[in-house]
Amino acid sequence: MINKSIRSLEGSSVIKVAALIIIIAGLIYAKAIITPFLLALFISIICAQPISWLEKKRMPRWLALIVVISGLVILFSGFAFLIGGTVSSFTGNVSKYESTLTTISNSFIQFLNEKGLKIQPDEVSKFIQPARILEFTASAVNGLLNMMGNTFLIFLITLFILMEFGSFAVKAKAILSGSDESIAYFSIITQNIRHYLGIKTLVCLSIGIFIYIALLIIGVDYPLLWALIAALMNYIPNIGSILAAIPAVLFALVQFGLGGALWTLGSFLLINNVLGNFVEPRIMGKGLGLSTLVVFLSLLFWGFILGTVGMFLSVPLTMTIKIILEQNENTRWIAILLGTPAEAKLHLQPKKPVQEQ
Repeated sequence: MINKSIRSLEGSSVIKVAALIIIIAGLIYAKAIITPFLLALFISIICAQPISWLEKKRMPRWLALIVVISGLVILFSGFAFLIGGTVSSFTGNVSKYESTLTTISNSFIQFLNEKGLKIQPDEVSKFIQPARILEFTASAVNGLLNMMGNTFLIFLITLFILMEFGSFAVKAKAILSGSDESIAYFSIITQNIRHYLGIKTLVCLSIGIFIYIALLIIGVDYPLLWALIAALMNYIPNIGSILAAIPAVLFALVQFGLGGALWTLGSFLLINNVLGNFVEPRIMGKGLGLSTLVVFLSLLFWGFILGTVGMFLSVPLTMTIKIILEQNENTRWIAILLGTPAEAKLHLQPKKPVQEQ
């Protein structure tokens, strides 16, 4: 009897693992369809708040929907207009900075040779090619902009989701036999995602503005471009701010030399540390509910499955899964593993005994 129970348990575990692998493979295969839907879904969650606010001001829902969608269209159109010319200008002028970067690299090789390292310029050029470095920066910028290549499709999906947003709760109650408690976590998921994305957007926008001002003062060319990269890349946890600083510091090195590069690097470090490590945690309040290791691993996991969009949405996607896992006793242990040590300690606290009257 015991052997049969063990075998059945092992069989069910194998089936669950196999099902998980099939789901992951399906997500990777359908990435082109899933990523626009996920972007539209999270944009809809953010937009639902101003729509609700306008409805409280006695504005009809259809008019509130038109106002919010029009605001999104104006925002993205202005964004594309401002950035489009900057990206084109930068891409066209990449070759102008190649000779400067070559001179800097040769000077550095000469410095190392004077210290007795005996390095040949031809050997270094095989590994470090200035043209490729600058072209990589340009292609990375184009990649960020191409991420929103399905803008029209995303807007359509967002519009239809917002139109149906009010009926989701009613349909869920009907499916689950009208149980309010069984669908309560849907509102928790929505609130947490809205809280995280709203504050993260505000922080990223602030970082972009301060980076733009700092680079404008230093005199680095294309400050709007580097500010855009800094704002967008800060949506990626842990490594986003580091990746955003690399092209700007490299460009400052080409334009001004070591002094300008150090000033640029110092500006990025100061702004990201103040806003990312001090201001954001205070505004975020209770935090993400995820451990630092899980945040980093989720970045790798969702980036592997969904590409760049998965890296941007890694935290809200993992938060959603964690909240869902918390609702079931059989999967709550997984949610505890994903959570912070402070949350784990709460589960260790003994329950207070009921006092007899």
